[in-house]
Amino acid sequence: MKYMLLMHSNKQGWDDMPKTWSQDDIKVMVEYMHDLNRELQAAGELVEARGLEGPDKMRTYQAQPDGEPIITDGPFSETKEVLAGYWVVDVATDERLLEIADRISVCPGPGGRPVNQAVEIHPQGVAPA
Repeated sequence: MKYMLLMHSNKQGWDDMPKTWSQDDIKVMVEYMHDLNRELQAAGELVEARGLEGPDKMRTYQAQPDGEPIITDGPFSETKEVLAGYWVVDVATDERLLEIADRISVCPGPGGRPVNQAVEIHPQGVAPA
């Protein structure tokens, strides 16, 4: 079954990362994610994974009845949470899904301490016939 795993960050943490994380801490975190992706790919479970740009690069598009869409550029002062990255995985069991979610959650942060980030899990749906 395919699932999308979403990793969020709060805007404050995102904005503070360059000030509160050392370059070595950032490198360790990025390498951890690359290692996880390589393992998932080798196991045939990785469909796609991406880290996303921060809130300063975000935009929101909303169509309007009059045909003139509303397009809002970031940063958004009201933004509390930011989608930081995602994985689409194809796994055989719920146990395996939760193992992967745990690996994402315990990604190393400053000083190598796990960040214990919440991971949203979304089963991929099937369109009704």
